[in-house]
Amino acid sequence: MLTANSNQTVIGRSMQVRGDLSGKEDLLIEGHLDGTINLPENCVTVGAGGEVKSEIHARQVIILGSVTGNIAARERIEIRKSGQVVGDLVAATIAIEDGAFFKGSIDIVREAGREGSLIPQPAERVGL
Repeated sequence: MLTANSNQTVIGRSMQVRGDLSGKEDLLIEGHLDGTINLPENCVTVGAGGEVKSEIHARQVIILGSVTGNIAARERIEIRKSGQVVGDLVAATIAIEDGAFFKGSIDIVREAGREGSLIPQPAERVGL
């Protein structure tokens, strides 16, 4: 892994990582990652060449590559048109661009109370 700047870590295209990741900076994945990602205050981006087999917990998640595993984001999950996700999504806002591949369930959550806990709300069913 190398640091692109003081606020972001990059897992390069030739890197293969197995294990659990946690920290306090944004993460860009261009290589392969197997494990769990826990960055609750940061953004995780899976680049176009990235392949992730992992659960992801973050503030925001942007997918341009491939993810197999459940994704939970406190704020937003974006699956761009080149993205592919097989797993369940939980977030306050979820955006799936035309052309993206998604297989799983979606739970839209809203913050409630002072504690900042997330409460699942029924999502509107959309024909895919």
